[in-house]
Amino acid sequence: MGLIQRVVEQAGIATIGITIVRDYTEKVKPPRSIFLRWPFGHPVGEPFNPAQQRRVVLDSLKHLYAIGTPGAIVDLPYVWRRHDYTETGGSTKD
Repeated sequence: MGLIQRVVEQAGIATIGITIVRDYTEKVKPPRSIFLRWPFGHPVGEPFNPAQQRRVVLDSLKHLYAIGTPGAIVDLPYVWRRHDYTETGGSTKD
């Protein structure tokens, strides 16, 4: 995806990647990415967990404009299956 991101960015359209494999992202160096330490096949979140998926998409859009350094990777703090994704939440579950 990082290579495609570069081509899209050259056309003047901002992009952000969601990655679960930081090593590959560091090597490809897409314009900007967010990293989640989650299992393969679930870059946006758990199936049937719309609150979690919404949070990841909203954070992606926020970082689309907040990341100013080309190639930057922002680590999101969420913990797989142990994070509270409600609107007022934000901490891990005990």
